[in-house]
Amino acid sequence: MIRRILSSASARYFVHNWFRLTRSMTIGVRGMVLDRTGRVLLIRPNYVPNWNLPGGGIERRETAIAALKRELNEEAAVTLTGPPALFGVYSNEKRFRGDHVALYVVRDFEIGTFHPTIEIGDARFYDVRSLPQVSEGTWRRIEEVTKGMTPAEYW
Repeated sequence: MIRRILSSASARYFVHNWFRLTRSMTIGVRGMVLDRTGRVLLIRPNYVPNWNLPGGGIERRETAIAALKRELNEEAAVTLTGPPALFGVYSNEKRFRGDHVALYVVRDFEIGTFHPTIEIGDARFYDVRSLPQVSEGTWRRIEEVTKGMTPAEYW
């Protein structure tokens, strides 16, 4: 029941509009976690149809790195063991007015035991040549990082 409520378009519409009313600008983080063989970590949220890079919003009084650490641990049971590399900062204006996303590349990490939650149904590594259905923004970010491209301006 809760999963159905969270996945409904009306619930997402309400949450997004609440943030638009209470915040003039939002910033989030995403982590592109790459293992030693070049596979990328993706999560499957229960509220959207596509697989995505793990991440989320930066909370008040939280640094971007702290938010990245928290989100990776909460969504995929990944713990950073070294500093992530900031790859790019993107505008996400097309989806959410005033939203920006900082993308970090993570190569130093430990993997814990993933347990599905109400928010995240699965987390696993994929070969970049054989990805599941991913969002358009996720696809573009994977291409930018793995092909050494310059980051775009928009997510």
